[in-house]
Amino acid sequence: MAGDTRDRMIEATVDALQRHGVSGMSFTEVLRGSGAARGAIYHHFPGGKGQLVAEAAARNGRDVHALLAALPSDDPMTVVESFLALTRPVVAASADGGGCAVAAVTVAPGEPTESASLRAVAATAFTSWTDALASRLTASGLAADAAHDLATTLLALLEGAHVLCRAAASITPFDQAARTAAELTRSRFGNGAAATGAATP
Repeated sequence: MAGDTRDRMIEATVDALQRHGVSGMSFTEVLRGSGAARGAIYHHFPGGKGQLVAEAAARNGRDVHALLAALPSDDPMTVVESFLALTRPVVAASADGGGCAVAAVTVAPGEPTESASLRAVAATAFTSWTDALASRLTASGLAADAAHDLATTLLALLEGAHVLCRAAASITPFDQAARTAAELTRSRFGNGAAATGAATP
């Protein structure tokens, strides 16, 4: 079915972006990964590579948003630990040469207009991730400002870990940062009482 072919091409593009970035991905790789015929590229994506990359990054952004929005929110530590557990396998792939499909489009080469368009896609995705994570932290008992700050910090940890782990070919940088993030969350927020102003038993 046409819809299935288009979806497979987008998924193959997400995979290619994670492994090679925008400049390194090729139509040949996308076609091979999706099983689509060469003519399918401009049939489904008349805007060419720019459209395909933008839609793939947006799809990946929505998929990650859904995962973050479903994190348990019993207390701040539960949110943080669940986030770290969710993202560790993703970052581990960076040690083997992977990366973040959304982050890849922020450094995409090309015409200024196209690059700005791709950065806007990434900004939308990152904002949605921050909002989803902040929402879970607020539900766990944190004040809105504290929740948003912590969510931003966790996402910065995630994106920075992609780069460090890829460079080191090791998951160690993520594990080190994750331990510190968990310790800081535990010491600052505990069960969330300090952030909400509730009395501590």
